[in-house]
Amino acid sequence: MTFEAVLFDCDGVLVDSEPITNGMLRELLTEAGWAISADDCERLFIGRAVRDQRALIEHHTGRPFSEDWLQGFYVRRNARLLAELQAIEGIHDAVAQVHAHTGGRIACASGADKPKVLMQLDKVGLSRFFGDAVFSGHDLPRSKPAPDVYLAAAAHLGVDPKRCLVIEDTAPGAQAGLAAGATVWGFCAQGHGRAFEGLPVARVFHHMRELRL
Repeated sequence: MTFEAVLFDCDGVLVDSEPITNGMLRELLTEAGWAISADDCERLFIGRAVRDQRALIEHHTGRPFSEDWLQGFYVRRNARLLAELQAIEGIHDAVAQVHAHTGGRIACASGADKPKVLMQLDKVGLSRFFGDAVFSGHDLPRSKPAPDVYLAAAAHLGVDPKRCLVIEDTAPGAQAGLAAGATVWGFCAQGHGRAFEGLPVARVFHHMRELRL
């Protein structure tokens, strides 16, 4: 199939932010009274908006979920990202090739808040490829695993979602791309792609050098 556009997730696909963000979230949850393990924190939160897990957080901490707590998390998370964030290995060449192949019809469609996404793209030098084609599930009625952010990105590019390729690294993200009607390729830098088991992703790949159209 010839794809007319490629829609990239951000965290774990363009930037290696998940260990930083999830580590900071685990610190704050522990401070709030939930001694969550690293594995459980990854399983419950990676690929999902933190605010969408408010009921779970309230249950385990015994405290009301507050906007102040969330904003405090954002501040501490962003400081660490600015200090430590790195691009996914090989992503600059991969995005440049895809950008050229599609005539610039690429977008970033993330479940994270947009200021974080823009900050990360700028820090690792990818902003120039995406321009204003950057979308956040926070700005839409539903975030991943709902398809809203991928539908918005495809509409912005003027491409039928069925002609789009989505690059994702999590099950909720892959579900969002599939629900939008796109073809999904799963990126798994480590392991065997178990995150995508049971999902009809068309391909699982392990290094960005493999992302060639």
